[in-house]
Amino acid sequence: MQIIAYYLPQYHPIKENNEWWGEGFTEWTNVGKAKPLFSSHYQPRVPADLGYYDLRIPEIREKQAALALEAGITGFCYWHYWFGAGKRLLDLPFNEVLNSGKPDFPFCLGWANESWKAKTWNSKDVSKDKLLIEQKYPGREDIINHFHAILPALKDNRYMKIEGKPIFVIYRPLAMPNAKEFIEIWNNLAVENNVSNGFFFIGHTVNIKEKDKILYLGFNAINIVRIGEHRFNIDVIKRIPWKLIKFKFLKFPLVLRYSFISKYFIQEIDKSEEIFPSLIPNWDHTPRSGNSGVIFHKSSPELFKKHVIKALNIIKFKSQERQILFVKSWNEWGEGNHMEPDLKYGNKYLLAIKNAIVNFRNL
Repeated sequence: MQIIAYYLPQYHPIKENNEWWGEGFTEWTNVGKAKPLFSSHYQPRVPADLGYYDLRIPEIREKQAALALEAGITGFCYWHYWFGAGKRLLDLPFNEVLNSGKPDFPFCLGWANESWKAKTWNSKDVSKDKLLIEQKYPGREDIINHFHAILPALKDNRYMKIEGKPIFVIYRPLAMPNAKEFIEIWNNLAVENNVSNGFFFIGHTVNIKEKDKILYLGFNAINIVRIGEHRFNIDVIKRIPWKLIKFKFLKFPLVLRYSFISKYFIQEIDKSEEIFPSLIPNWDHTPRSGNSGVIFHKSSPELFKKHVIKALNIIKFKSQERQILFVKSWNEWGEGNHMEPDLKYGNKYLLAIKNAIVNFRNL
């Protein structure tokens, strides 16, 4: 069994963010200025053990891995930004992990193949339509260059594999105009460079209806992250019509009780060998989006543990190599979506995973 947590590297200043948002901008900028939108709204979220950290500090990265390992998380999936023609952003933390050999903790990469608009990191202060940097797909040469850019990571013994193949997640698989070509070229390059006999490609999606389209392109599996059930699941839509009307037309935040929405995070279809479900501790996008955000209200470690147990009971039916869960996410503080300790709950969400795993293995 593998439990892989998505990891956001947006906690150190970069030149582009300084130009777009002001000197020293990181994800903490949005997190720190968040305000509650109603009386029981849990904001702002204040980090505990690690504080408002800077990922340029090696000790922080070591502590993150130690916390994850203690909880039973088996590796990080670092979000990787390749915008085409060699343009990369936010690659410093992972490069230091790779070059230093520390922490000695498994990892893989997920390509966040999406243009950055103003709303990507902060939609409250500027036009949502402002394009900051465009995701491009220049063609064959760029696909080859992209492979060679990550080749050192693929040859690292910490790189995670499924069925002997290195994992590579693609955030928006259906946005790629050349996904089949990309997969074919990378699989051939993996053989040519003695990496493996190909990749294990995983297509990320929030809509299970996209499954067959993604697999048709040549992906080995999908990772379903059900944070969008209020858009795609008819049962959810029928239960919250007035809330959806206020959200779409009256600019109210969409507030859904975690006890309600978490029942939909894991579903029977997730027993499929080609579906890797997700653990979702919470969701609250309002630090970035204000009133236009979605809030999973009153999440708790106890409710999260029930969700983890349900997920473990689903994947136990699969072959051992495909008993895989993703965690959304390790440190998405701007989405209220993190496993790292905060002042309110401490490490209780980490303990929830750990205890659920222990209970599961003792059955």
